[in-house]
Amino acid sequence: MRTPRHTLVQFSDVHVVPEGELLLDRLDTLDQLRQALAAVEAAEPTPTALLFTGDLADTGDIRAYRRLRTAVTEAAARIGAPALYGMGNHDDRSAFREGLLGAAPSTDAYDFTHVEKGVRVIMLDSTTPGSHSGDLTDDQLQWLRAELAEPAAGGTVLGLHHPPIPTPLAFLERLSLRDPSRLGRVIAGTDVRIVLTGHNHHATCGALAGIPVWAAPAVAYRADVFPPAGTYQGVTGVGYTRVDLYDDCATATFVPVGPIEPVYAYERAKVDRYLTAHEG
Repeated sequence: MRTPRHTLVQFSDVHVVPEGELLLDRLDTLDQLRQALAAVEAAEPTPTALLFTGDLADTGDIRAYRRLRTAVTEAAARIGAPALYGMGNHDDRSAFREGLLGAAPSTDAYDFTHVEKGVRVIMLDSTTPGSHSGDLTDDQLQWLRAELAEPAAGGTVLGLHHPPIPTPLAFLERLSLRDPSRLGRVIAGTDVRIVLTGHNHHATCGALAGIPVWAAPAVAYRADVFPPAGTYQGVTGVGYTRVDLYDDCATATFVPVGPIEPVYAYERAKVDRYLTAHEG
């Protein structure tokens, strides 16, 4: 039986707005995030970390970051896992640092490494101020190469906002990570187990340099990948991601947010006894 050594939870594209506002005049995105966090809190196993891969505030408003910080800090404490935040194209670097991290404002790219229970999480800031598309500078890639020079005990999870894999939506493809092969050359042959991204508002898997890449669903709303002819549209239906790290691989699993109706519910011990009795 294969069991994960570590489980992480990824949230992306929350698009929180200031108190009293709704995203697109109809979506309470912070409440949607609270629902997701509550589900994680009620579940098992306890995640090793909570990863946020960008577009956390819809317009980079410092008031939205403060709302997000309060909600996540309280939930993360109950869950017992650190919250790690990355930048997206809707975020503002200075307001992000001041309102969410409680740090001095700065317009520098926000890249960091965090090690939790042997798992190394590296977050890259793929944003380009003034643009919705993504890019990584030579300095960032050089820094990443140095970080990956020594493997981590539990492997590395690499996070960034802009996917280095294609999307079926043409307008999003124009806003993806520029020249992803440059990133591929840096991570090839390293201990990076999976690359976690967001941005597209739809779940997609792929690979870069032989390493799995996951473009996460959004907490805010879903991009319709089969819209009516001649249109692009966003629709309701949101989620987050469970990421499991095994000895020899990593997996990413979509988790929906919102009410669900069970179609079966079996006692775990009874299922285990049944499987034991019927294993060949």
